[in-house]
Amino acid sequence: MCQSNMNFQEANGFQMGILYLALYLISLGTGGLKSSVSGFGTDQFDEKNEAEKTQMAYFFNRFFFFISLGTLTAVTVLVYIQDAVVLVAAIKKRNMDLPYDTGIFYENTPKGSRVHHTNQFRCLDKAAIMTEGDFVKNGSGSTMNPWKLCIMTRVEEVKMMARLLPVWATTIIFWTTYAQMITFSVEQASTMKQSIGGFIIPAGSLTVFFVLAILLTCAVYDCLIIPFWEKWKGTPGFTDIQQMGLGLILSTLGMVAAAIVEMKRLSVAKSVGGTTTGNTLQISVFMLIPQFFLVGAGEAFIYTGQLDFFITRSPKSMKTMSTGLFLTTLSLGFFMSSFLVSVVKKVTGSHNGEGWLADDIDHGRLDCFYGLLAFLGVINLVVYLVIAAWNKKEYKETKMVDVV
Repeated sequence: MCQSNMNFQEANGFQMGILYLALYLISLGTGGLKSSVSGFGTDQFDEKNEAEKTQMAYFFNRFFFFISLGTLTAVTVLVYIQDAVVLVAAIKKRNMDLPYDTGIFYENTPKGSRVHHTNQFRCLDKAAIMTEGDFVKNGSGSTMNPWKLCIMTRVEEVKMMARLLPVWATTIIFWTTYAQMITFSVEQASTMKQSIGGFIIPAGSLTVFFVLAILLTCAVYDCLIIPFWEKWKGTPGFTDIQQMGLGLILSTLGMVAAAIVEMKRLSVAKSVGGTTTGNTLQISVFMLIPQFFLVGAGEAFIYTGQLDFFITRSPKSMKTMSTGLFLTTLSLGFFMSSFLVSVVKKVTGSHNGEGWLADDIDHGRLDCFYGLLAFLGVINLVVYLVIAAWNKKEYKETKMVDVV
């Protein structure tokens, strides 16, 4: 809240007991709810019906999306609403001129916890301009009206959250790519030669290379890159911005690799008349490994980079909100994946259902779809680099300073 100097009374044992009881009941209820709702939802679809079976796939994506959307709402609307009065105060004073001296702005935060004033989003600074009527009288004196006046530190915290949003938006495309990889790559694998020696590798098991890529990337980063970077640059590894950028680059390269492999697979399929008759293409399933490893390594970097970015660059009072922002990149990525598939099917499909994403991938152009994802990844990467450069400059001005 903008209001300060409030008197707090320590909770007694009974009150703490009620608090913990409520938390335990919420945990118990949430556990029962989450474990049941998804099952009840899928019971609505008949797996023997191909149309409903396809709708079930959309259900999982949308279920995850709305669960995460609810989480975001809880940690933003419900938690942050009391801090949003900074925006109301700024709107009410929008016609006022900003002072040249930043020391005029209202501030009563302890010196060691103040946030350095920045010139970005200066329109919000007006919320901290003191005017007549900003204080209301009470029995012991006067109290600040949070709908008319806000401390400068709170204004700067709102600015900090605003700076997170552009980066947040540019990381969604990674999870869109990720969702496609774990879906269509399995379809590719099911048509390819899956044996190594006398051992048959199930198509669905190829996603193990995602996990191996993540584990390998994390191990190499911790054991080799961080020590080397610390000796060379004096910093413990890449910054959060660099990690996310590297993740976007790797995922884009993964889509390029996927498109090339699919072109090769399609040429082999056409030469033997397709795989609908049960033929297995004489092309090794291990050709899919590069795309799995590239996207998997990208996930390792972007996941840790996002966590670092959203948690360390948000105000201390809004850590929960920043975690919610991180989670919604995953849910929105999967939602965008479903939306993109629907659009591509509608645009490229014909009257008989063929198109880039045909039911039989041998009659489709999955390579073009992967190419589209790579193209979107390149555009997104360019936008990200511009935003990252801007964010890096502005972040230097928002670090906490110890006012002596």
